[in-house]
Amino acid sequence: MKKYLFPLITFILSFGCALFVALKVFPNNPFTGTAPEKTIASKYKDGDIIFQTSESKQCEAVRIATNSKFSHCGIIYDIDGKWFVFEAVQPVKLTPFEDWIKHGKENKYVVKRLKDESALNPLILQKMKDYSQQFDGKEYDAYFEWTDNRIYCSELIWKIYKNAAGIELSKLRELKDFNLEDPRVQKILKERYGNDIPLDEKVVAPSDLADSNLLKTVIDTY
Repeated sequence: MKKYLFPLITFILSFGCALFVALKVFPNNPFTGTAPEKTIASKYKDGDIIFQTSESKQCEAVRIATNSKFSHCGIIYDIDGKWFVFEAVQPVKLTPFEDWIKHGKENKYVVKRLKDESALNPLILQKMKDYSQQFDGKEYDAYFEWTDNRIYCSELIWKIYKNAAGIELSKLRELKDFNLEDPRVQKILKERYGNDIPLDEKVVAPSDLADSNLLKTVIDTY
């Protein structure tokens, strides 16, 4: 028996060393379950809100009027194990997460999440996704009207949280509450409304959501 003991011990030690090296040098080893994709994906959660800086003239006007670096936002959804951003562009749609990031200035973004993470349980999240379907394919609302006929980015998120989860992320404001005096903002307003600017229209801006005291920052690449 003793003559087999030494080779057995030697084999066990060699195997242990080899496994240790494999785990350190090859993190994608299927035995570890720690592939980079899974590590990255775990940073996001269903219902997270993501913000970025877009570079169109309208988005520039939004940033100026709201005194914020954010001009676009969306809601992160896990669809069949893949991450998407549900966003109000033309038209409203689900966009693969990585594609959405590329649309922002310098690929930078911020992800925010409810401080009370338990508020979005699986049942509520499913209600949010079900509610979202009514907006899929709708036209983008360039006039920022508070209707469901067309919809803009921050309005989409506000309504999903309010009407599907019962959570009011921020108070609604009126168009006249924002900084409208800058010539670049005035130019956009003139193009959209002529001389009949709806100053009393209810609105919510990306900055209103970003500044919500119900949210915390979980990722910031700026």
